[in-house]
Amino acid sequence: MTADNLAEATRRLSFPTKLLYAVGATATSLKLRALSTFLLIFYNQVVGLPATTVGGILMICLLFDAVLDPVVGQVSDNFRSRWGRRHPFMLASAIPFAVSFFLLWNPPGGWDDQATGVWLLVCLLSVRFFDTFFELPHQALAPELAKDYDGRTGLLALRHLFMVLGGLGMTVLAYQVFLKEQPDGSGGVLGRSGYFNYSLVAALIIFTTIVVSTFGTASQIPFLRPAPTRKITLKVMLREMGQTLNNRAFIVATLAGMFIAVAVGARNGLEIYFGLYFWELKQSQLATLATISVVGSFFGIALAPVVARIMGKKFGVIAVFGSAVLVHITPVSLRLLGLAPENGTPQLLMLIYGEELINSALAAATGILLASIIADVVEDAEVKTGRRSEGLLLSSGNLFRKMVSGVGVFIATTILTLSQFPVGAKRGEVGDEVLRNLGLAYVPSVVLLYGVAIGCLFFFNINRARHMDNLAKLRDAAVLAGEAGVEAEPEGGVGHTPRR
Repeated sequence: MTADNLAEATRRLSFPTKLLYAVGATATSLKLRALSTFLLIFYNQVVGLPATTVGGILMICLLFDAVLDPVVGQVSDNFRSRWGRRHPFMLASAIPFAVSFFLLWNPPGGWDDQATGVWLLVCLLSVRFFDTFFELPHQALAPELAKDYDGRTGLLALRHLFMVLGGLGMTVLAYQVFLKEQPDGSGGVLGRSGYFNYSLVAALIIFTTIVVSTFGTASQIPFLRPAPTRKITLKVMLREMGQTLNNRAFIVATLAGMFIAVAVGARNGLEIYFGLYFWELKQSQLATLATISVVGSFFGIALAPVVARIMGKKFGVIAVFGSAVLVHITPVSLRLLGLAPENGTPQLLMLIYGEELINSALAAATGILLASIIADVVEDAEVKTGRRSEGLLLSSGNLFRKMVSGVGVFIATTILTLSQFPVGAKRGEVGDEVLRNLGLAYVPSVVLLYGVAIGCLFFFNINRARHMDNLAKLRDAAVLAGEAGVEAEPEGGVGHTPRR
């Protein structure tokens, strides 16, 4: 692809195309939020599996992801078809992703723990496998659709909007409609019957948004980078994976993202436990919290591009991230210190609602900026290797998002076990010592994980100037390749002679 082709691809990216691309984020975000918010309490408190069993199964699935994601990324980078590198994978995932998600929430009744555990394992592996087939190629489209430093942040902010609508929006519907608590206390997230309709509607949304996003971006296929015309062996594939991933900015961003995701996973896994038992909130108040989180995320979506322009992505993400951590731990810390208002008081609700609004805004901005700096690694790696490897590089993003419902939820189950949290617990009937132990284990855990992530980000080394320099080098290499009549596919970077 020549420099003119690159400019043409960017010029033709209309707002409707951006919108149709972004809507695809709904599917994975819905799945991610469902697994991190409801999976633990569903299989532990509703189905009756021990928390350690659920956590162990999640760890097995995480190991599966660790192997699968980079392989799918590398394969999609080198896949050739008339539908390009990414779209065939995206379309193929639609039906099996939706079906496996539905089955996950509808295990057969009357089975023992071992059989139910196998059902959870098989369904969860299927959900993760087909989610990878869609999300990884879909995410890999972003660096090609938006190449400039600020435009990329804008596209990812729009993508994050649909992540909010899919994840938090569906959570609000779960609390208010599908898993609504009845006046007599029946139903709710602790009642099994509501999960059928919840999973059915969610599966239909997953299928629809995947299909819409796949066909909605199909017009851009002629302008996307084609796979290289070459034969690739397993040995060559592994060597190229090592060369591409040996990038300081990539390693730093991936490590930071992994620690963030683990902390967020622990938070999401325990969110309902803190809401129902620690703060003794009603489900209607949990629904209000989720709604406030949606509103706060909208502020964060608007905030991220502004922060990136003023502070740059690196220091911008560090600033908003650090602020988000301090805000998040405030209510629980105050309770542990005996300074928080009593449960059931308006003052407590104001404290919790205020924390949720501010934290969700800062968290959304953090997520957008982090995704944008990872996308900037694509051109940096291409300059060094001569290969376009969005799928392989962004498989790290796909992996650490899955860690939200993997290691993070495993940590959540460990905290529940250490605090001796009972199965079948009732709101208002859990002992004060258990709740205090829950808070004492939670706050240091998330502060440590978030702190390591922030420390990693200080070592990220791609700023606006370096990104612009990378784009200039790639344009020059494309022009030279076009004048020579050969494909720009050097083995060692843009400074090497292209092969005929």
